[in-house]
Amino acid sequence: MILNLNKWQRGAVAAIDAQGNQLTYGELRDFAERAGQLMPARSLLFLLIENNVGGIAWTIGNICAGNVPLILNAHLDEQLYKNLYELYQPPFVCVPDSMAEKYPYETVTSSYGYTLMRTGQEACPMNDELSHLLPTSGSTGSPKLVRHKYENIEAAALNISTFFELTAEDRPLMVLPLYYTMGLSIVFSHFYVGATVLITNQSMTDRGFWQFIKNERATSFTGVPYSFEILNLMRFFRMDLPNLKLLTQGGGRMPKELNLRFAEYCRDNDKKWIATYGQTECTARMAWLPHKWAVEKVGSIGIAVPNAELSLIDMEGNPITTPNTEGEMCYRGKNVTMGYARSREDLLLDDERNGFIRTGDLAYFDEDGCYYIVGRMGRFLKLFGMRVGLDECERIIKGKYPNLKCACVGTDEKMLVYLTDETYKEQVKEELVSRLKLVATSFQVRIVNEIPKNEAGKTLYAKLKNK
Repeated sequence: MILNLNKWQRGAVAAIDAQGNQLTYGELRDFAERAGQLMPARSLLFLLIENNVGGIAWTIGNICAGNVPLILNAHLDEQLYKNLYELYQPPFVCVPDSMAEKYPYETVTSSYGYTLMRTGQEACPMNDELSHLLPTSGSTGSPKLVRHKYENIEAAALNISTFFELTAEDRPLMVLPLYYTMGLSIVFSHFYVGATVLITNQSMTDRGFWQFIKNERATSFTGVPYSFEILNLMRFFRMDLPNLKLLTQGGGRMPKELNLRFAEYCRDNDKKWIATYGQTECTARMAWLPHKWAVEKVGSIGIAVPNAELSLIDMEGNPITTPNTEGEMCYRGKNVTMGYARSREDLLLDDERNGFIRTGDLAYFDEDGCYYIVGRMGRFLKLFGMRVGLDECERIIKGKYPNLKCACVGTDEKMLVYLTDETYKEQVKEELVSRLKLVATSFQVRIVNEIPKNEAGKTLYAKLKNK
């Protein structure tokens, strides 16, 4: 059984949620066996989940059973769900009980607060190694999916549990969504060592959130930059949390001043601050900055995770071996996923990457071999830790307003949306806020006379950045 799940005692607690529900390792193993009987072998299902014990049970249970879930936000925009459904035609859909009546499918069973439904679609042939699917962009519901295999899960769990030095005594607080690669990696790595995951969907500004941390004696917290901005506003540095020993950050670049503040706080209060870097395409974590360098090398993503390798290449694809020389960062490891799916038929594809990926990030390394990201070659941002495809956002706008000319650029701090008609300024912003489930301050709409394009009609994004 994957993740060492058959090694732990039946009564050992695998997960606890903020509603007081518990899941033991024995119950998880039993549910995995049952999940294999509820559907034909190797069934594709859309799994729309929330952060609770049931979400974990259905996710891990189905992966263990050999079914292939596409793991999605239970509150995904309705149109985005329909687009995915039409493209992939899953034979089964599983949603929280409270949402089941919204879906016109035949109910199979209900368990752990979720309802499994049969859609009537035909079985979907899939590659034998395929374990689960994640959207490339959790907030836009991108139809381009990342194809994970069982070896990716095992490798990620081993790597992460090794450099974090995890044990069965750990009790990580999980606030990141299960459908987000870094959130899912928390479950993988801690189940691998028999720990207890504390999962919550509460807001970090709620009193109950902090009560949950204290009552359940959380030992670690993993967040994206926005998470730590909230902690800073919540006067976290004055709190008495003696059980909390590890703070880890990923999901995009963190402001240097805030990064340094948390690094110095952990250094001075017998805690560890570990910054990490990763991508959905590599099962979450690819690099980590050892806590001994947290202050000295603030802003660095550090070194490759155990059992993996980082490298740089120049524009011609030649290796870069000289410190402080920029190039495209590459990664090699067993957690590199199989490639993308853009249609139902792609679920049969073999591994197209063979353990190697060009990340699309521009970086350099210092004399100690620690890497620093300086920019991105691709067309996506990480807003509040969630990857958002700029091209997908343009499609959202054009889908709503077909005659409106638009272009999206920006940084991890803010997306800049360029329009040629001021009439739609507020409507476009409201549409993006509604569809992406991000705060309005994530977007700035600018009006221009025209969207610059080349002779072939392709948008010249570089020219927009000066407007």
